[in-house]
Amino acid sequence: MLYYLLFPLRDQFGGFNVVQYITFRTAAATLTALFISFLVGPWLIRRLATLRIGQPIREIGPDHQAKEGTPTMGGLLILLSLGVSVFLWADLTNRFVWIVIGLTAGYGVLGFIDDYRKVREGHSAGISARTKIMWQTALAALVALAIYTDPGFDRELAVPFFKDFTPNLGWLYVPLATFIIVAASNGVNLTDGLDGLAIGPVMIAGGTFLMLAYAAGHAGIAEYLGIKSVPGAGQLAIFCGALVGGGLGFLWFNASPAQLFMGDVGALALGGALGTIAVLIRQEILLAVVGGIFVVETVSVMIQVVSFKLTGKRVFLMAPIHHHYEKLGWPEQKIVVRFWIVSIILGLVALSSLKLR
Repeated sequence: MLYYLLFPLRDQFGGFNVVQYITFRTAAATLTALFISFLVGPWLIRRLATLRIGQPIREIGPDHQAKEGTPTMGGLLILLSLGVSVFLWADLTNRFVWIVIGLTAGYGVLGFIDDYRKVREGHSAGISARTKIMWQTALAALVALAIYTDPGFDRELAVPFFKDFTPNLGWLYVPLATFIIVAASNGVNLTDGLDGLAIGPVMIAGGTFLMLAYAAGHAGIAEYLGIKSVPGAGQLAIFCGALVGGGLGFLWFNASPAQLFMGDVGALALGGALGTIAVLIRQEILLAVVGGIFVVETVSVMIQVVSFKLTGKRVFLMAPIHHHYEKLGWPEQKIVVRFWIVSIILGLVALSSLKLR
């Protein structure tokens, strides 16, 4: 919105010429989202506490009973700051921007309903897993079809570290893209179990995809790096910047001991957003590297479930894997910081892959 208001004024004031640059608007979106988070956060925490929208704690597992009643649905703070910032600084005629906004909003609504049911019923069950997956899949499939039917879309899959290996998937790209979006959403949701644990890797992944989106949207840089050029993808860098800014603001209140929990409204939406961006900029497989923490958390749950059903034995002391380390006696803050460190390393590996082909 500000792009349309300020850029035409460049003739009267030359300084407004910077508004045309994606790099400037990405930085502005990041700071705007951060400012909104700081401004709205205290009010939202008080409001959620007044409404008694507190987090139910599972009776099994590590002792987190001291966190019982901490306001949840904090993802609303991220989504608000993210949405306002994107509307202010992104090019709203860009189709990619609306695809990501639509998916993020849809998953946000699903997460909100899940959180609301948990609070209303006073336990951590919420929406059944089957119902949640069904709606996630339906929304992701709509996004995948919207991308697939784009006249400029090519059906070749980019494979990291292999420049000339780009298999054409044809219609199989739709179920693949659907799976990626749903898996990313649930991966973030499973990771959201300790103060600051999920938002750190989300911001790191958002920052990584910020650079990847800008590169994909710039024909010269894309050609130099040997990645797929995706006209219009540069606007997604603004979305990623707003995500990082909103995440930083949320972390201010979510750092241990947390004053606010993300909840499914944030975890499902942010994971879905990252998955959608990966699909749009044609870095689908690289998402598994950038979001390696989410992959490990998800796989740990799958291994635990399969092992217990087949053998009656558990591989981990508790799943997801961050609870396993809690059971081993690791302090919560140590787990969180070490997972962040691993996320940073994975982000650097992902960026390095652009030239290692």
